Amino acid sequence: MKVDSDITIFYTDDDLEDLEFFREATESLNQSVELVTLNSGEALLDVLHNPPPRPHLIFLDVNMPGLTGFDVLEKVRNTGNFRKLPVIMFTTSNDQVIIDRSLRLGANFFVQKSGSFPNLKKSIEHALKIDWSTFKTTAENFVYAA
Repeated sequence: MKVDSDITIFYTDDDLEDLEFFREATESLNQSVELVTLNSGEALLDVLHNPPPRPHLIFLDVNMPGLTGFDVLEKVRNTGNFRKLPVIMFTTSNDQVIIDRSLRLGANFFVQKSGSFPNLKKSIEHALKIDWSTFKTTAENFVYAA
């Protein structure tokens, strides 16, 4: 049974299969989530600047053509209205250089993509349980592993 919620997630990824996999995972949650999927960094920035809807959090792929996840993260963090918007870097890589750069650029959280449906669902549920208004990102709590 789904519980009513006012949670809106924006997920940006150029891989259509990843977008659909993420959609299936959010639809299987015991929580009502509005999911807005976008296939480029440019599309995400356009939607952010032209609400509604407004996201409660953003899942952002790192490796995209055009504006990369890093480029988008920098633009989001340099825009007054979005500085505090929770951004979760979501990528297949667990390269420490990518993790460190994500943290340095102001991401709130880092999740490695999983090909496992239960693990993907767990990582989304975990992100939704975080009280982002009080969460303080540190190197110790930045990376989530399902």
